[in-house]
Amino acid sequence: MKDHALQNQGPSRRATAVAGSRAAAWHGAWLAVTVLAAAGLIAGAPGAAGWLLCALAGGAAPALAGLTLAWMDTPRLRSTLLGIWALGAACAVLLTGGASGPLAAWCLAPAAAAALLGGPARLAQGASLSLMVAALAILAPLAGFAPVVPPGVNSLWLGALALGTISLGFAAGLILHGRGLTAEGARDFTTAYRLNALMQAQPNLILAVDLDGRVQAAFGDALEGVEPEALLAGGLALSMAIEDRPRMEAALRKALADGAAELDFSPAGALDRTIAASIRVGREGGLVASLRDATADRAREAVLEQARADAEAIAANKARFLANMSHELRTPLNAIMGFSDIMRAKMFGPLPDRYAEYSELIHESGAHLLDLINDVLDMSKIEAERFQLSREIFDAREAVSAALRLMRVQADGAGVKLRGVLPAQVMEVDADRRAIKQIALNLISNALKFTPKKGSVTVSTAIYEDMFELIVADSGVGISPADLERLGKPFEQAGDNERKAQGTGLGLSLVRAFAELHGGEMHIESVVGSGTSVTVRLPVAIGLKPSAPPTMGGNVVAFSPGR
Repeated sequence: MKDHALQNQGPSRRATAVAGSRAAAWHGAWLAVTVLAAAGLIAGAPGAAGWLLCALAGGAAPALAGLTLAWMDTPRLRSTLLGIWALGAACAVLLTGGASGPLAAWCLAPAAAAALLGGPARLAQGASLSLMVAALAILAPLAGFAPVVPPGVNSLWLGALALGTISLGFAAGLILHGRGLTAEGARDFTTAYRLNALMQAQPNLILAVDLDGRVQAAFGDALEGVEPEALLAGGLALSMAIEDRPRMEAALRKALADGAAELDFSPAGALDRTIAASIRVGREGGLVASLRDATADRAREAVLEQARADAEAIAANKARFLANMSHELRTPLNAIMGFSDIMRAKMFGPLPDRYAEYSELIHESGAHLLDLINDVLDMSKIEAERFQLSREIFDAREAVSAALRLMRVQADGAGVKLRGVLPAQVMEVDADRRAIKQIALNLISNALKFTPKKGSVTVSTAIYEDMFELIVADSGVGISPADLERLGKPFEQAGDNERKAQGTGLGLSLVRAFAELHGGEMHIESVVGSGTSVTVRLPVAIGLKPSAPPTMGGNVVAFSPGR
């Protein structure tokens, strides 16, 4: 990168150094000639007046200044140097008789210096200063302010000096300036050649387009169906399929209005190809279009889009199928459970012990299967966006207490203490009663599954402004951070294989789904070995009303927070 930077800065630095050396050489030569002329004047005319030597010093002073400032080349220094040349030339011309004196040609010294320093502005400045010096040289003798050259001085020799230095000054300045222009032109040509080579080697087809859509220049290789020669001859619109031309015209208008536009089109010479065009407004006006063959890209995108659509259709069909199977699955299962209940109740007489045991197993298996089916069907309906909340105003304690009563037998069988911490006041909410009960059932069931014998599961509820909060905390084995990231997604389970075999992995995902349907959220906190706490917050609360606590048996306890 360092070498690249030096290459970029090198030409300007070299150009400045060369210009400085040329200016120094020119000023040095002028100074040397003027000093030799003064020495010759002193040797040839010992009695020459001192003001004549001052005139030569006036001509030498700008050369000495230019020799000093040549290495600090800036636009301001160049203008200052031209002013010094004008003052020096005016002094020299006026001290030798003005426009009729032998050094009158030095009136052009500022113009000669400007020819060396270069630039149209510099030449105009030098010419203006020369005109001012010439006008002063003409008017000063008329007013009697210009001295006359003494008779002992060879005026012809001084005139030749002035004409020679001015002529050589103009010639040197023009030659050196011309060489600078030639070198600059060569550098510009080299840069343009390299830029053109790069533009032709890049993979896209770059077009310079005017405001009417005509192609002014094309860079890069031809694309299949798009030839640069055809674009230059017929324009951008004629190179594409007829049905795409209005879209290209609209894209050109959009690019002019917004600064950029994108579109795909089929070329007229290859309708099976797709060309992607990116159009931008150029810095110098007009438009710049970049064309590339996007046939392969669009084919891949079409394959991916079709795969996505197929996957969505399969998922939707699966969800619809499961949602529509509710009646077909539940009807025979309810019949199995109903007949097993009749056998358990011994409505038609006693059963042998073995058959009674079988009826109990049939009933338990049927109840477990019904729970799994209900979970799958609920999740299918939610995924199919067919689950409708049946909102009503009710006491949230009733739904939570019902879940506690249903799970009490399971808790007693597992040797886990199940506690309910419910307020004494009525907790009015506007929600789906069955969804609230299902949330509590799923959370309690999940907590019991991960809590060992002699552990505890605590269910508490509270209302904060419009927020109903349900918390189920256990003293179980806890959940690892890796499992926490997955929980709440359908069919994702935590724990070992034995615990995973106890459910479908839909419990927490249903809780999250029901919470989100109510506009709420579910949050899980857990530490391995210290238990888990699941909090569900729903913006469904109406308020608290005084009431006696609900009656519950077993090891389920209900009391107010202040008790």
